[in-house]
Amino acid sequence: MGPTQKPNVCRQLSRRALGFFSRDAGVVQRTNLGILRALVCQESTKFKNVWTTHSKSPIAYERGRIYFDNYRCCVSSIASEPRKLYEMPKCSKSEKIEDALLWECPVGEILPNPSDYKSSLIALTAHNWLFRISATTGKVLEKIYLASYCKFRYLSWDTPQEVIAVKSAQNKGTVLARQAGIQQPVLLYLAVFHVLPFSLIGILEINKKIFGNVTDATLSHGILIVMYSSGLVRLYSFQAITEQFMQQKLDLGCACRWGGTAGTVGEAPFGIPCNIKITDTPPLLFEVSSLENAFQIGGHPWHYIITPNKKKQKGVFHICALKDNSLAKNGIQEMECCSLESDWIYFHPDASGRIIHVGPNQVKVLKLNEVENDSAQHQISEDFVILANREKNKNENLPTVTASGRVVKKNFNLLDDDPEQETFKIVDYEDELDLLSVVAVTQIDAEGKAHLDFHCNEYGTLLKSIPLVESWDVTYSHEVYFDRDLVLHIEQKPSRVFSCYVYQMVCDPGEEETTNRSCEKE
Repeated sequence: MGPTQKPNVCRQLSRRALGFFSRDAGVVQRTNLGILRALVCQESTKFKNVWTTHSKSPIAYERGRIYFDNYRCCVSSIASEPRKLYEMPKCSKSEKIEDALLWECPVGEILPNPSDYKSSLIALTAHNWLFRISATTGKVLEKIYLASYCKFRYLSWDTPQEVIAVKSAQNKGTVLARQAGIQQPVLLYLAVFHVLPFSLIGILEINKKIFGNVTDATLSHGILIVMYSSGLVRLYSFQAITEQFMQQKLDLGCACRWGGTAGTVGEAPFGIPCNIKITDTPPLLFEVSSLENAFQIGGHPWHYIITPNKKKQKGVFHICALKDNSLAKNGIQEMECCSLESDWIYFHPDASGRIIHVGPNQVKVLKLNEVENDSAQHQISEDFVILANREKNKNENLPTVTASGRVVKKNFNLLDDDPEQETFKIVDYEDELDLLSVVAVTQIDAEGKAHLDFHCNEYGTLLKSIPLVESWDVTYSHEVYFDRDLVLHIEQKPSRVFSCYVYQMVCDPGEEETTNRSCEKE
């Protein structure tokens, strides 16, 4: 395949101004993002550190907004210099926000209120309230009281932007109860809601009598996933469970009588009763055993990735067909590396069905395709590989001479994630610009230096490299976000000190582009 022609930004801007794309809003958006990608990747474009801040509480980032103090304070990162959007009133520890999700208006749906078309933050508080908060003003738009019979702690999307799952902390019982051998019948609860407008699907209990010794459970795309300490993972249909075991349909804001108590559903102190109680083993969709419950589904057609459930198999990944559990041809992937941190693998988030396998010194992008002359079987092959920039260690295997004159050869190999060699730490995908972002770190003298590289998602070609000015300590926890023209680095230091470094794109007209890096297969 030949090189992709480099887009002419001026020509595309002229065509847009003349209305060439006015009949299709999607074409206009793709054209705009193509222009932005060309600007991001050109040689004269720099990313400048415009803001640095520190906090004693965790820092979170979502779509151009930086959240501080348990989501109480919101700062916009879109302006030339970050500015505060809002700061909610101070609250007690029992009322703080514990988890949150950003909701954005779905396309094509008619919503009841004008404010519903603007982004909202769906927040879970420590005292079991679920809030919908305006993402621009911090005003509470809706609130639901969940329950008093358990402690809800985690938020996740079941169906992105449509259905949320609120998970409780695990009920392990008191120390005295455990010492007395008293078993806790309900291990955890899952509350499930449609969002905008909020409507209750139900609250499901995961109990020991039906499921056994469960270590965790979650919902994803309508599938109830139950995990066990043995490594077993079981999948059930949440819709089938709801249809079979829902005791009573509940509506938010409506009067209800439950267990001899009357109240309004979703209001304190009544809350929401647990209305889905499984009394018999539901039909099993699928089960598999995997080390540390590591299990992923993706690809075209559906495949799954597991690690065989033995400690010595850590770092070995099996890619199998979901329909019959058959191993794909070349479906055992093992990166031959010797490192302290293990490699990781996942389905590519670009919905191409590809797989990304990341090790300390290489990033493999694998593709899944049909075996020639056998459409029923699929095989794994390399699409492209990104290699770390390393030089062979000159001190390896050099002979030394002892005091007596005897020559001794030392045979040793450095770890693949040795801090003095360039090592990959984070790999992410910028879906709007169709770029892979890779964070590489090298220990130089006493401190580590990192750079963020942008690679063509189609061929893996290096298009841009951005140095991060702050030092990178490999013993700290790091998150790096690349979002259009913004790069954001969040670092957690010891004693719960959090730092945030914001970089923004700056085009320097004084420099001419000298290197033409096109997105092409090398």
